[in-house]
Amino acid sequence: MLYHKQISLLFTIFLFLFNSVSAQKKQIAQIDSLMRSANQSGVFNGNILVSKNNKIIYNAPFGFTDATKTKKLTPDYKFNIGSITKELSGVALLQLQEQGKLKIEDPISQYFPELPQWANEVSIKDILQYTSGLPNVNWKKIKSNQDVFDDLKLIDKLDFLPGTQYDYNMNNVFLRQFIVEKITGVAYKDYVSQHIFKPCKMNSSEITPIVDEKLIAKGFNNKLIEDKPDFLVGGTFLTTTDLLKFINCLHSKKLINENSLFTLGQHFDLPDTQSSMGEAIFKNKKLVEHSHDGRAGNYEALLVSDLNEKSTIILLGNNYNGKLFDISDAITAILKKGNK
Repeated sequence: MLYHKQISLLFTIFLFLFNSVSAQKKQIAQIDSLMRSANQSGVFNGNILVSKNNKIIYNAPFGFTDATKTKKLTPDYKFNIGSITKELSGVALLQLQEQGKLKIEDPISQYFPELPQWANEVSIKDILQYTSGLPNVNWKKIKSNQDVFDDLKLIDKLDFLPGTQYDYNMNNVFLRQFIVEKITGVAYKDYVSQHIFKPCKMNSSEITPIVDEKLIAKGFNNKLIEDKPDFLVGGTFLTTTDLLKFINCLHSKKLINENSLFTLGQHFDLPDTQSSMGEAIFKNKKLVEHSHDGRAGNYEALLVSDLNEKSTIILLGNNYNGKLFDISDAITAILKKGNK
């Protein structure tokens, strides 16, 4: 009798595992069909990765490396992740706070006394949450990071009182990078390489300006005109796999602790405002959802993580068509349907 019960239990376990494997194979086939359709219809040229239960279940390239359309992408190609790169400077500042080298309540003038009066009013927290009141970068006259800093010296008036309104612009992000360099005495891109890329084993990741252009996907538009190269420091080129490594490192508190992660995910208290993590949803100070999109020229990027479902979707493209959210929503529906 005991023998028959053991056989029955083993059969039940086998059947469960078989059904789970079959369900995942079906999900993968549906995702693959969706992506092929998106590529063939011209709305997606790039690389995709889907992770479920801490395993990569789908990782595939679609389309071409540049505007000539002569060479096909592989999973090893790197893409500019646009605004997702803002997470790196936020993480760097919070690492320095954990080390006691700064406080996010510190005024900017504490690190750059040469800046005008507004630097006494703007805090590091303001530049993390885009509530500084700083006007946007004057892109017409900017040719280098030094130009950005010189232009900050010329700002004589903020657009609003810090902490009272929200304006998502790059002067906030450049100031974060400048503070990291001032405190550490290390070039920003070197700091990120040493303290973020290295511990997360992001071995192929690069910060602009790019020295080695191997395996770099080139942005291009639908008229097959290629983007001009980025000359400012801070843009980030990653593979889908390296972006997953970063997200896993961040979520598992290997880069910053739980309190810092919560701080990084805070945003101005109005709808449609972003934190340094993009959109981050917490329950009882525990991160449960994390999504962030980015664009730089014709590069487009999206990551969507559901920590309860243990799923992450990463889409990196080099031919902007603005359909990444639609694709991600469809993949999320496939994953959720497979769980039922």
